[in-house]
Amino acid sequence: MLIKTEVTTMTENFICKMKIPTAFIFLFFLFSSLANAQKPILPATRITIAPKIDGKLDDAAWKDLPVVNTPITYSPEYGKPASQKTEVRLGYDDVAIYVGVYMYDSLPRQIKKQLGSRDDVGALADVFTIGLGPYNDGLNGYRLSVSAAGVQSDEKGSPSNQHDASWDAVWQSAVSINNDGWVCEMKIPYSAIRFPSQEIQDWGLQFGRSIATNGELDLWSPVDPKIPGIITQWGTLVGLTNIEPPLRLSFSPYLTAGIQSTPISSDPVDYQTDKILSGGMDVKWGINESFTLDATLIPDFGQVQSDNLVLNISPFETKFNEKRPFFTEGTELFNQDFSNGGGSQLFYSRRIGGTPIHYYDVYDQLGENETLIKNPSDTKLYNATKFSGRTDDGLGIGVLNAVSRPAYAEIKNDETGAVRTVETNPVTNYNVFVLDQTLKNN
Repeated sequence: MLIKTEVTTMTENFICKMKIPTAFIFLFFLFSSLANAQKPILPATRITIAPKIDGKLDDAAWKDLPVVNTPITYSPEYGKPASQKTEVRLGYDDVAIYVGVYMYDSLPRQIKKQLGSRDDVGALADVFTIGLGPYNDGLNGYRLSVSAAGVQSDEKGSPSNQHDASWDAVWQSAVSINNDGWVCEMKIPYSAIRFPSQEIQDWGLQFGRSIATNGELDLWSPVDPKIPGIITQWGTLVGLTNIEPPLRLSFSPYLTAGIQSTPISSDPVDYQTDKILSGGMDVKWGINESFTLDATLIPDFGQVQSDNLVLNISPFETKFNEKRPFFTEGTELFNQDFSNGGGSQLFYSRRIGGTPIHYYDVYDQLGENETLIKNPSDTKLYNATKFSGRTDDGLGIGVLNAVSRPAYAEIKNDETGAVRTVETNPVTNYNVFVLDQTLKNN
């Protein structure tokens, strides 16, 4: 009430002495208040001895770090004071970012510890989340979460996909439950994220705490649901000094061998035996802090879940969700939606390595006394490569190339036993090139 009284008096003085229109004065104070509203800032503190990630805040590294909290709610109602106290500490060294959190709870027995698989912390679990925006552009960021049961989850946010859960990183965490709350410790190595090569850096930063008992989500930096954009409303971690992006290079070779026996006749009983031998390699290379090259040689997606059977009686193509890791990780630049949220995308990755174009035509080519004994339902790839990243000026560049192998059906003559082949798909080269410029004010 005191603030309102002072503003009213100042407004009346302006009107009396300068005769300025009331509407102008209202706008003046409105924009002044908006200009003075600042996002929270946390000074970065370098530590000399890294804490042990064991779910206990008893290491000396935590003692001298500044403490911040999550004072404001995002849900179930925005702008309310948090119901529980939270203390967050953050430090860094030449290797990683370290986060230590003590989440007090007046009802510790009701802390929800729902178990789940990786990237599934559960809707009925207490969770702590840190958001990092290394380029501090309000557009791109990482979210890493840990539940009270110790389940990890991570995702990447971007203008085209605010919640890309296909992104995975290697980082450490540990939790413990106490008689007045629970503790979470995190170690996020620089190898897990991309960031610029600068002597002094400021990163976007957010802390969040979910309390399952009352459906509450508390935040460090307020995120108004009425304002478009989430990452744009994060606070800032200022003064990271002399940290270097590490070399990001990994190789993942694989080898598959086996024997497959398939029944081809019941009278007389006959089986076709095939030897299976394949191998390949996945490569990921961080060319610099902004761009990454991913390549896969003779990929084997046999471990990927099969699609459900769908009866399509429409004249339109059935679109299945992409489940192959190479085409789900780091593809946000290629998945642009130009239909204003309608889901119509120019690039549909499932056409790469999809059903051969002459798959169904083979049945019309069967002669008398001929049996179709082999007709692959998908095409294999020789290789696939993608290059993607975004410059400091907000220009996203994406290049994707994939080459599929030819596919053949086999037809057997029941009288002579001769087998002939029919090409159902030729060697095919797929290319996608994307330029995506981020403009001012998003």
